[in-house]
Amino acid sequence: MTRALRLFCLGLLCLLILLATIWGTMALWYRLPVDSLWRTAAASGFAGLGLATLWALIRGRALRGLATFCLALAAVIWWWGSLTPPADANWSPDVARQVTGTRDGDILTLTNVRNFDWRTPTDFTARWDNRSYDLSQLQSIDLFMSYWAGPEMAHMVVSFGFADGEHIAWSVEVRRQVGGEFSPIADLFKTNTLVLIAADERDVIGTRTNARGEDVQLFRIKADPETARTLLMQYVDAANGLAQRPQWYNSLTKNCTTVVMTMIRTIVQDVPLDWRLLANGYLPEYAHDQGVLAQSFSTEELRKLGSITAMAQAMGITDQYSAVIREGVPVPAP
Repeated sequence: MTRALRLFCLGLLCLLILLATIWGTMALWYRLPVDSLWRTAAASGFAGLGLATLWALIRGRALRGLATFCLALAAVIWWWGSLTPPADANWSPDVARQVTGTRDGDILTLTNVRNFDWRTPTDFTARWDNRSYDLSQLQSIDLFMSYWAGPEMAHMVVSFGFADGEHIAWSVEVRRQVGGEFSPIADLFKTNTLVLIAADERDVIGTRTNARGEDVQLFRIKADPETARTLLMQYVDAANGLAQRPQWYNSLTKNCTTVVMTMIRTIVQDVPLDWRLLANGYLPEYAHDQGVLAQSFSTEELRKLGSITAMAQAMGITDQYSAVIREGVPVPAP
């Protein structure tokens, strides 16, 4: 038993050192603020130290090497903790501004609502608006899933509809700098910050259906007006918070799905964790299981009826865009 326990502890320690080596190497490679030659040298040096420590540990000569590795790891962790997200940078035009909002009674006023005209993903007319909405007229919540990397991964947009036919869509996005890009791996290592975009649907949905040609699916959500108002104000509070204190985007822990689920949990306490929150392409199946989609249809039927890209491309981006893309999409029973 003693020997078995010692082997178990050795195996566990080796695993921890291996994981720490991988994390430290990638952190140095992606975020060390020096040119690629020095980043390569630093990352390779840390990786070599970790592997040497593992080898010494296996051979029973690890005491000195383990102490050296722990000191190096502590230095990397200290440096990592000192990285702070920038408030100002040369942002890409589509994420150049962070929306903010104020409420006066039932009137919500949003500053920096994005309202771009997209012709291609790189050719657009930029426009930022200030808009006001009457919260007493808020009627609906809709979920858009835009599939850009197969069925497992999608970008999620939540849109709020009002009695006059207006919609305001919210998108949690990577705040890239000019020349930068989204990378699921790099964005695990404090590469980009987080931004909340509030936009006209013809902008944030239209760019995905028409300019990019992504497979966009629309799902109508079962929610009473009070819940919709509460969730909308959660978005506003989160946006105001980001404007005051930027945060890092993280592909795993702080992305378009996890941020929204955090908001929803402040309203509905019983929101069970599920693997589909990570493989968020299957979020409609999760939502259907929770009873917030039209229950008289299967998820497969809702996906088919809610596929709007072909319709949007045939119609074009017009003033009737929001109304047309909702035609034939099932609405949950009250």
